Amino acid sequence: MPYELFITSEFSAAHNLRHYKGKCERLHGHNWRVDLRLEGTRLSREGLLMDFVEAKRILAEVIDPLDHAYLNEAPPFDRLNPSSENIARVVAEAVAKRMPRGVRVASVTCWESARCAATYTPTEVQSSKLKVQSSR
Repeated sequence: MPYELFITSEFSAAHNLRHYKGKCERLHGHNWRVDLRLEGTRLSREGLLMDFVEAKRILAEVIDPLDHAYLNEAPPFDRLNPSSENIARVVAEAVAKRMPRGVRVASVTCWESARCAATYTPTEVQSSKLKVQSSR
């Protein structure tokens, strides 16, 4: 895709990993950083893929319910293990449902510390990149 936007936000939350043997099975918290990467091929007549204000609003709408929460009790993590990988996927899917036509989620990276992060890339983005690479 020729155009990409990057939006970063943060939230603080506690969690513990289910079915995990180690320190992270105990209750602990993180100051999470969420990096949202959007992509598209066309700009509006104003020359924008998407207004940053709108992109930030959408991301905030998705992650605000997680802020200062115990993730293991917050849907969908009351059923789904609140790993960085699952948080990235849940955020990506929720943001994708709110995107305007022509803009899609390229990836979401959830940082649980300055040195540890997980990235989720939606399948349709992976598929389109494979098509482009295989056509060369």
